[in-house]
Amino acid sequence: MRVDCKRVWLMLLVIAPVALEAQNAANGKSYGEIAEKITKAALRTDHAYQLLREVTALGPRLSGSPQAAAAVELTRQMMARLQFANVRLQPIMVPHWVRGPSEEAAIINSPSQGNVALTVCALGGSIATPELGLAAEVVEVKSFEELRALGKKAAGKIIFFNQPFDPAQFETFAGYGGAVNQRGSGAIEAAKAGGVAALVRSMTPGLDDFPHTGGMRYADDVPKIPAAAISTLDAELLSKILAHDKAVNLRLKLTCQTLIDAPSANVLGELLGSEKPEEVIVIGGHLDSWDKGTGAHDDGAGCVQSIEAVRLLKMLDLKPKRTIRAVMFMNEENGLRGGIEYAREAREKKEQHVAAIESDRGGFAPRGFSVESDSTTWLKIAAWRTIFESIGAERITRGGSGADISVLVRDGVPGLGLVPESHRYFDYHHSDNDTIDKVHPRELQLGAAAMAIMAYLISEEF
Repeated sequence: MRVDCKRVWLMLLVIAPVALEAQNAANGKSYGEIAEKITKAALRTDHAYQLLREVTALGPRLSGSPQAAAAVELTRQMMARLQFANVRLQPIMVPHWVRGPSEEAAIINSPSQGNVALTVCALGGSIATPELGLAAEVVEVKSFEELRALGKKAAGKIIFFNQPFDPAQFETFAGYGGAVNQRGSGAIEAAKAGGVAALVRSMTPGLDDFPHTGGMRYADDVPKIPAAAISTLDAELLSKILAHDKAVNLRLKLTCQTLIDAPSANVLGELLGSEKPEEVIVIGGHLDSWDKGTGAHDDGAGCVQSIEAVRLLKMLDLKPKRTIRAVMFMNEENGLRGGIEYAREAREKKEQHVAAIESDRGGFAPRGFSVESDSTTWLKIAAWRTIFESIGAERITRGGSGADISVLVRDGVPGLGLVPESHRYFDYHHSDNDTIDKVHPRELQLGAAAMAIMAYLISEEF
């Protein structure tokens, strides 16, 4: 007999939520009522925002920095203060890259403009320029293919990667995905072509004068060259000057360096399961941030939402069947050491993880979850859409979950990523703009409520 899979799928989406509600109403509890209870409790307070104020007051929290170490201790104290169970640190060693005091770039002796200072910042992991800087002619490309087509013309040049976000993409993360390869691999490709430095358009769809940093890579078999991000306003300016002048020379000076690995830790705290405490649901974000701004959206928001989600369940005396564990992962931005170590220890201890939820897309109003799992699990979670409708977070789709939980997902654990409204995220991402004044307390609380509801549903139904 031929089965209409689409019709079956649609029937599941319609019938499953009704059956789920009926089943639990018979047990004296409705998930819709529980979700409403969590949401109202969340919106009566700005507790997550106050936690975020404490975290961001420490300043930027790049792995290996004193501020990152202070954030580890602060969040440990937060969980202890809120009387979470089994609060502990999970020690790791993390990369320690420092920006240094000088980040300078300028157009030199342009026939049409003369000398023009440009706003730049080193990309995370870059080597420094020579002590006095370097100067060379700059050449603009919009793709690696265009760079390769230059052939020998790229040798000795500063390679200017100027591929912007695609403005036609509704989801800004899709626009980011279409442009970020020039930041991650630009220095490698520029060096392969004989370039002496890489200059990369900042990863933001907006036009501003704030350079956006982020991680970049080197390859062992390719020479290492300095790499910097240029603000989008100055990228536009440089492109216009290059179109007008026959040749443009640029001077670049960076004083960044990589130090020896430093000790750090993930931070863990739990709400113990009432029936199956040995089965664990992780909810978390990453505690480290780039050294621009104070990491309010990326990812202080995800960390405090995870703490707040556990606090809400605990305060409301909801007793999940399974243990819900809040994890503040360290070193997502430039190494993923926290996520790797967490998954390694889980394997070593043979811990049973039933799901992992990550918030790492900013503290904006929640719109749903992206689910990374097998089809059966996905259909089960998708059937809960109606429970999230009242807070506008019913968009449950298939897709990536989160970097910190990615190793757990590869080990077979279902992963979920909280998906908030995305249109403003890359205005702030990895820049001096990422500060607490860009976060709205109600939006932050709603994200925490969505995580609490989802963690509770998984605890009861998996």
